[in-house]
Amino acid sequence: MNIRDLKLFLHLCETCHFGMTADAMHVSPSTLSRQIQRLEEHFGHPLFIRDNRQVQITQVGDRVKRFALQVVNLHQQLQQDIDKSDQQLVGELKLFCSVTAAYSHLPDILDRYRINYPFVEIKLSTGDAADAVEKIQSNEADLAIAGRPKQLPAGIEFLKLGEIEMVLLIPKLNSSFSDKLHQKQPDWHNIPFILPEHGPSRHRIDLWFKQQKITNPRIYATVAGHEAIVSMVALGCGVALLPKVVMENSPERIRERITEWSTNLMQPFDIGICVQKRRLSERIISAFWTLSNLDQVNNCKNKI
Repeated sequence: MNIRDLKLFLHLCETCHFGMTADAMHVSPSTLSRQIQRLEEHFGHPLFIRDNRQVQITQVGDRVKRFALQVVNLHQQLQQDIDKSDQQLVGELKLFCSVTAAYSHLPDILDRYRINYPFVEIKLSTGDAADAVEKIQSNEADLAIAGRPKQLPAGIEFLKLGEIEMVLLIPKLNSSFSDKLHQKQPDWHNIPFILPEHGPSRHRIDLWFKQQKITNPRIYATVAGHEAIVSMVALGCGVALLPKVVMENSPERIRERITEWSTNLMQPFDIGICVQKRRLSERIISAFWTLSNLDQVNNCKNKI
């Protein structure tokens, strides 16, 4: 068992697809299969359940995944410590954010980081922003961009990048609830809502329901990921309260099917970078954090 084997294993945990991992990691499917079998022989248990249709991680495999994440992170930190005499950072930085944040907030910071530290390999994964803190706590990501949760967990540091305005999105096409929506006082109790499963947006939506005295909202669906919710609104499934930035970064053919209503009743929330405090001593992570912090200072100066 070596670091390369563990990295292959971790990549396969994310894709659950031998072909995709083999292509991404530049090995043949047969080589990947042999290395996974070697790991399974080492631990004495199957790490994946695989058949012709799917690959699923086992309970033992999930425990090995947590172990592998720790080992790979420790190896990288050791390598950084050994290379401290070299001013040029070398290693890997794992980032996590939503698809929207990858367009709206990440590019400027990442451009400067890559100019300053060209030998750091960036690994970006996207998903539901509400899962960002969990990704950080489990070491699946080094840094994440997400909305500030209602209560920041102990050991997590948050650097504010900006504020996110919430808006109400409604479909332009006529639907079964159009008449209820366009009344002088909308009949919110009988209008279907599409909600995020959890996270800062969901917390503010629940508060908005209380402010509007909507005790039993009509929920069409709860969905992981804001981008999918926008598509469902465009299809006329319901309405949604979402961050304005999600709408702004949606494809044009989706935006043109949606009307955006501002909701002054709802306070904006902070968006920023999350990291484990103890990992800010790692040079690669610290460099990203410092550049992001410097960017905020410069933005504040420009507003004065």
